[in-house]
Amino acid sequence: MRSTYLFTSESVSEGHPDKVSDQISDAIVDLFLSKDPEARVACETLTTTQRVVLAGEIRGKGIMDAGGDWAPGVEDEIERVVRGVVKDIGYAQQGFHWETLTFENHLHGQSAHIAQGVDASGNKDEGAGDQGIMFGFACDETPDLMPAAIDYSHKILQQMAHDRKAGTAPFLEPDAKSQVTLRYREGKPVAATAVVVSTQHAPGYDEGDKEAELKAYVKRVVAGVLPDGFLSDETKWHINPTGTFEIGGPDGDAGLTGRKIIVDTYGGAAPHGGGAFSGKDPTKVDRSAAYISRYLAKNIVAAGLAKRCTIQLAYAIGVSEPLSLYVDTHGTGTIADDRIEDAIRGIPKLGGLTPRGIRTHLGLNKPIYRQSAAYGHFGRAAEGDAFPWERTDLTTDLKAALG
Repeated sequence: MRSTYLFTSESVSEGHPDKVSDQISDAIVDLFLSKDPEARVACETLTTTQRVVLAGEIRGKGIMDAGGDWAPGVEDEIERVVRGVVKDIGYAQQGFHWETLTFENHLHGQSAHIAQGVDASGNKDEGAGDQGIMFGFACDETPDLMPAAIDYSHKILQQMAHDRKAGTAPFLEPDAKSQVTLRYREGKPVAATAVVVSTQHAPGYDEGDKEAELKAYVKRVVAGVLPDGFLSDETKWHINPTGTFEIGGPDGDAGLTGRKIIVDTYGGAAPHGGGAFSGKDPTKVDRSAAYISRYLAKNIVAAGLAKRCTIQLAYAIGVSEPLSLYVDTHGTGTIADDRIEDAIRGIPKLGGLTPRGIRTHLGLNKPIYRQSAAYGHFGRAAEGDAFPWERTDLTTDLKAALG
């Protein structure tokens, strides 16, 4: 790796139209898993001006019968959940209002051909819900073992959302973006050379004293997130650089589930296999294998076996065992990468990294996903049962397996 360079990552707020869609899709996953922990869910959401549309395939006890008919009351429950998500985010605007928006539900039963490949039967273990490659990453740049630029970008918007909902920044509206450019020296972040924040705002906060108030507030938030000394007179600031930003959210731009996969993961600092997470139950390895890959990479770094670590897993639809496991510590490892691979394969509690083994070890068949659908799926403190892939409880097993 180069030792001196600039690197940039971005984040988007919970009110960004794509993130509204992600949160709705994951709220549906949570609803169905609360009814049937073995539910199969693939829920896509479209949001646009005064409209939310759901589509996808589902299956589960107490949700939909084999003939494709909804269980009593479930359709109404789905609509209540959708409107509740929009309300929680804070949308009560003329162009997108939780109470008056038009809702369409086009979810239907899962394909029987997919089910026969994925379900366990006889001597056949549960197979992966799709083919694909999944990556996990960790590094020692932050206490959360995340790349610094994406970590700071998330935290800026989280603080702004907290202040908006608490009433301490009433001029903020839900839609926002952040972007942080960091200077690296000898491979470590040492300064912020540029900060971009664009936030939807109340009328009038695009000129005069009100604009100055908004910009001063944003600078205070950023200063509270970045480490001491990262900001200086040389830092370039771009706060609402286009000027007025009153029309936002799904009224300003349509949103779709799964369009913010780099925001969801490592901000471009590590590979991404291409599959989105939100709207999918944990039999889909796009989600669960990406989570276990992050878990493995984080535990390797937490155990002191490397300063940076990338994990890749690959699967075939209907096949339980992973096709490959790849570990790359980028020249920072204290143990050879192939030995770490062998150690991972030899840890019984991981269940061979099969879809069922992953779900069992991390406890993924629970309604824990809506919390993950904004501000990144990784680098988050555990909240109850949420974010089990962020635990560092495998370090002892890794060390023991490596002798």
